[in-house]
Amino acid sequence: MARRPIALVTAAVLFLEAPGIVAINAVMARFVKIQTMSLDGMDPDAMYTGTWALGIASGVALALCGLVALLAGVRDRRPGRVGRGLLIGCAIVHGVLGAVTVGLVGWGAFAFMMLVLGLIVLTLVAYGKGDEKAAEPAEPHEGAPAPA
Repeated sequence: MARRPIALVTAAVLFLEAPGIVAINAVMARFVKIQTMSLDGMDPDAMYTGTWALGIASGVALALCGLVALLAGVRDRRPGRVGRGLLIGCAIVHGVLGAVTVGLVGWGAFAFMMLVLGLIVLTLVAYGKGDEKAAEPAEPHEGAPAPA
């Protein structure tokens, strides 16, 4: 299986998605700020700041997941325990957001979210436990009997 290209494409998609999610949250924060919206009496400035914070945190998380996929592709080794946890969490978030976006945004956004979900899962599966590069079997010594 072509593990490296899958991991590198996954990293590229996640790196492109990171500033996109920050930009979407920036637009939402701008709408909240301009219209002085509030939710059940919350301070509009707190909502504005919270929207920016969520956007930046989401962008950083996507960039970290992209970095994990990039390192897996460059090294051609599976990610460590924390890296796999990040990728699994990212896959879960993409699955849940994909289910939400089909109703709110449409099928195009759903297809994109499922494409990213598929790439992340494929990266995780391609670098599964059974695919570690095995060491060459040692040749038997000259004096040792051959196995039956």
